[in-house]
Amino acid sequence: MTAQLTPSDPRVTVGGLLYFGRMVDKIRKHARGGLRADFHANLGKGMDARMCNFLHVGYEALKAEVLAGATDAQALEWCYAHGHRLSDDDIVIWNDFLAKRGDRDASTPILEKYKAEAGFASRTDVRTFLEFWAIDEGRTP
Repeated sequence: MTAQLTPSDPRVTVGGLLYFGRMVDKIRKHARGGLRADFHANLGKGMDARMCNFLHVGYEALKAEVLAGATDAQALEWCYAHGHRLSDDDIVIWNDFLAKRGDRDASTPILEKYKAEAGFASRTDVRTFLEFWAIDEGRTP
């Protein structure tokens, strides 16, 4: 039986971008049967969809490229070739958006729901999705 694993840390960058490596890691782990089950329902949705929309590529097309053997860097270059090449400013905007997502914004109710489901409802120190993912997946926020 394949071990059920969490995705890689979204704070690890690919081409300077937060989260991209996590998204492609989820694609690979899911294809091998190794992605923890609670991640399956949101594949290609949520932050995956936001990342793909920001890059102007479809999730399914990117997934096919990743499963064809592209490395993280090659997958990002594919996105740039088939979607929108990000400027340095775009990367800063994305990273700042992700770093603050969940902290007093439109997604706060969703984050609070996830915290409650995971048993972290009383954790006032968990204010962003990056912090939630870290704690939920056993990493230091």
